[in-house]
Amino acid sequence: MITIKGILSRITFRNEENHYTIARIKVHGTREPVVIVGHMAGVAQGETLSLKGSWVTHVKYGEQFKVESFEVILPATVGGIKKYLGSGIIKGIGKTMADKIVARFQENALDIIENQPHRLREIQGIGKAKCDRIIKAWDSHHAVRRVMQFLQEHGIGVTHAAAILNFYGSKALEILKKNPYWISRDIPEAGFEVADTIAMKAGVKRDDPDRLKACVVHYLLKWEADGHVFTHRSQLFQQCVQITAAPEESMNTALAFLEQAGEIIIEKMDEQESDSDGDIKTDDKIYLKRLHRAEQGIAQRIEAMLSIGPPPFELDEQIIEQEVLKRLALKLSGEQMAVVKEILTHRVVVITGGPGTGKTTLVRSVCSIFAKLKQSVMLTAPTGRAARRLAEVTGRKAFTLHKTLLYDPDDATFGRDITNPLDIDVMIVDESSMVDTMLMYHLLQAVPITSVLILVGDIFQLPSVGPGNVLSDIIKSGAVKTFSLTRIFRQAEKSPIVMNAHCIRNGQMPCLERDKNNKGLSEFYFIENNDPRRVVSTILELCNGRIQNAFSHVNDIQVLTPMHKGETGTINLNQQLQSVLNRTPGGINAGGMVFKTGDKVMHLKNNYQKDVFNGDIGVVDEVVASENRLVVDYDGRLVDYDIMELDELTLAYAVSVHKSQGSEYSAVVIAITTMHYPLLQRNLLYTAMTRGKHLVILVGSRRAVEIALNNNRTDFRLSGLSQKIRA
Repeated sequence: MITIKGILSRITFRNEENHYTIARIKVHGTREPVVIVGHMAGVAQGETLSLKGSWVTHVKYGEQFKVESFEVILPATVGGIKKYLGSGIIKGIGKTMADKIVARFQENALDIIENQPHRLREIQGIGKAKCDRIIKAWDSHHAVRRVMQFLQEHGIGVTHAAAILNFYGSKALEILKKNPYWISRDIPEAGFEVADTIAMKAGVKRDDPDRLKACVVHYLLKWEADGHVFTHRSQLFQQCVQITAAPEESMNTALAFLEQAGEIIIEKMDEQESDSDGDIKTDDKIYLKRLHRAEQGIAQRIEAMLSIGPPPFELDEQIIEQEVLKRLALKLSGEQMAVVKEILTHRVVVITGGPGTGKTTLVRSVCSIFAKLKQSVMLTAPTGRAARRLAEVTGRKAFTLHKTLLYDPDDATFGRDITNPLDIDVMIVDESSMVDTMLMYHLLQAVPITSVLILVGDIFQLPSVGPGNVLSDIIKSGAVKTFSLTRIFRQAEKSPIVMNAHCIRNGQMPCLERDKNNKGLSEFYFIENNDPRRVVSTILELCNGRIQNAFSHVNDIQVLTPMHKGETGTINLNQQLQSVLNRTPGGINAGGMVFKTGDKVMHLKNNYQKDVFNGDIGVVDEVVASENRLVVDYDGRLVDYDIMELDELTLAYAVSVHKSQGSEYSAVVIAITTMHYPLLQRNLLYTAMTRGKHLVILVGSRRAVEIALNNNRTDFRLSGLSQKIRA
């Protein structure tokens, strides 16, 4: 590893979330400054740095020094200290004050500020308030440096260091020294291993109760991230004993401590229940308390709504038919009429079915009938994209669940709950398969038990990102009236997209061969190629020519792929697509990604201040390079981003199938190769297929399609909701 030393002359870019920095450093003896890149928390212009790393060559930006670790070298001479303090790095100390401090303490000035800051009051002009401000500014700037050095000494990577600093701020070092196992609870992505590395070096024993409890909580959080609501005692012990080398007896003691403290709930396994659901006999279920409360709360709330009895609505078939015809200009089929009539007689219902089975028509019809009955209806969906789509197809206002429930991101609370319920008669939730256990719990707490709840979704799509399989579990319980729509309407039967999607849904091979008798254009194509590089070049050709004439707007065509990495992953596809679709010069470089005017971009996390949410797609409307900012157009609404906020954006010419849930696009191009093997599953392929409205093109391997069809096992998630509703 190479070491270089120099003065930081300019910071070009800094990601405040992970501290990824692009900067220039003036190295003694060199004419031009050296470009350095890497995770460098707490560095400031004017500081002297010692950097360890290696030289790399960027395709576009040339030679750079990639930083693996760094150290801030504070000046030791009187002149250096005076220059350092007078540079403005420490707020509250200007040039004049720096001169006074150095005149009083000479070469010991920085040591005094660090270790005996109260002595600053010996200087004329520094009272208690001024001294406190200087101490706070010094700590704020140098806390980052201290934490980074502490973590580097313990062999902790800079990515984890950034996460720890972001979560704990200036208290990070104190917490790391006092009880590092808090990391495994508060920052699951850093994990138990990071905390354990620090703790074991500090002399913590293998059977320390805090160590074992932290391991248990870490793995429960890990299973939650994988979609499970609980785990079995045997599975938990297998993981924890393996990593801690502690005996099972000690693990049982740790579980008892956590249960007593109210952090976990242990459900004893019922033998009859384990037989029917295929779970392990006599194996306890271990829940994090909040997930158990949520699961229990969903079941109790549904039971309460059902116990009230059916709503008092009586409309005969003729009135329903006339009302729907008048408001929507459509005539319901016999099956649809029967469903609408029956929906009016249930307090909680589920409507599920694939594309072309009439879910949207039913929702529109039900809204019309409830309007006739003077019942207030609220339309909601889990994501902004799904809510906008629901509003488009119904012609009514629709909101995200978080907005409906008045979610406050600062303290992660909901303004609507059992004490402040929604003032509604009917709640309709579209794309319900995307709603996880915690969000469904908060929703049901806010829905009055006297109202009607209608859950609409397709249980064959990918499950929610968060834990649980709520919609499927509600159906599985048998307690809630479910309308499973299977009949494909005549108009939809003409669509090869719909028909092939249903083939995939049923585990049958879609028709990949084109009908030779059909000389016109089709809605569905399969372009076979087993070479990932050729798959990429075919996608570029399609998006830059063959289908661009029919779908001219950048938002009309969406490339989908199962993975982020690899030749046919989102990262490479976005770079390649940008190079052929957007030749605009210039742009802003953010963490190695260049954003240019006209780029298709996706917002990556909920930003309630900007009113932009995870998965929202827009187009870069303007790049103001001189001010290091850009403007994104989200369906006519312009949103500003400065350079520090660009980590919330990514290119979106290609997105993952998971990110596409709840959206529809005019044309969809799907990359599917055996390189995607870990993620090839039936519901993923089905979800991708059903995103396209007018055109779907599969590009890739027939073998990959077969693998996805035959893999229908990934739906399995540990959840006790269906049993709780039944009980």
